[in-house]
Amino acid sequence: MQRGHLPRFLGPALAAMIAAAAGAAAPSLAADSTDISANQRAEKRDFTDSQIFDGFFKTAFGAEYHLAGRVDRIRKFEGPVRIFAEGETHPDRRAQLARVVADIAKRIRHLDIAITEDSDEANVTVHLVRDRNLNKTIQTFYGAERAKEIRESLDPQCLSGFRKNDKFEIEHADVILTIDNGDFVFLDCAYEELLQSLGPINDTDQVPWTMFNDDVQKGYFDVYDQYLMNILYHPEIKPGMTVQEVKSVLPQVMADVRSFVGKVNGLGQ
Repeated sequence: MQRGHLPRFLGPALAAMIAAAAGAAAPSLAADSTDISANQRAEKRDFTDSQIFDGFFKTAFGAEYHLAGRVDRIRKFEGPVRIFAEGETHPDRRAQLARVVADIAKRIRHLDIAITEDSDEANVTVHLVRDRNLNKTIQTFYGAERAKEIRESLDPQCLSGFRKNDKFEIEHADVILTIDNGDFVFLDCAYEELLQSLGPINDTDQVPWTMFNDDVQKGYFDVYDQYLMNILYHPEIKPGMTVQEVKSVLPQVMADVRSFVGKVNGLGQ
């Protein structure tokens, strides 16, 4: 979301980007598609550089829905990311969220990310809501007219977004997750929306392996998206870089990323 802790209008330098996981809880999902272990066993884990680069450029540039500003630059956090959860209570959701964040921290080498209990320290706020309150929450952040546009264009099951400064550094991100649609939906949304709040805000239906595709539900942090996120958070990839600037450093970046993702996932062993 673009607002931070309190709803407010955006200044011209605080362009907002929004992404949603649409229809993740749709009843038409086959039963086995919500089996995370089965999804992991069937996961494709071997990708060419070209396949990885294609997904990176399609998700790290552009925006599924944006309110203002340019979308042709790299957007990312500079410095530690601290996540604060607020809203509805549920016996399992906060613990599940903490495990998701810990898993993300383990699998993105150059990202310092963790849960915080101090809302003033947080630069990512996760809003836990009941499904019946999702539209009302979106409206609280965006106003009735924008909320209607978001519902009609994205039909969200959950939502994330961020505001950035004029250096394309993400300043604050907000994630809205529903707590009462089952474990698979919660985990699938938590991974996708938290990761998109870190920068790759553009969903695409042209890459079949990424969770940043509304036709793909996984419920875990897959190998393909680990490649994308490790490229984005490599020190050589800077906020504000253009496509051509990224291409100029990708060969050395990709060598480091392949080594790390291979090691953390036991690839080739």
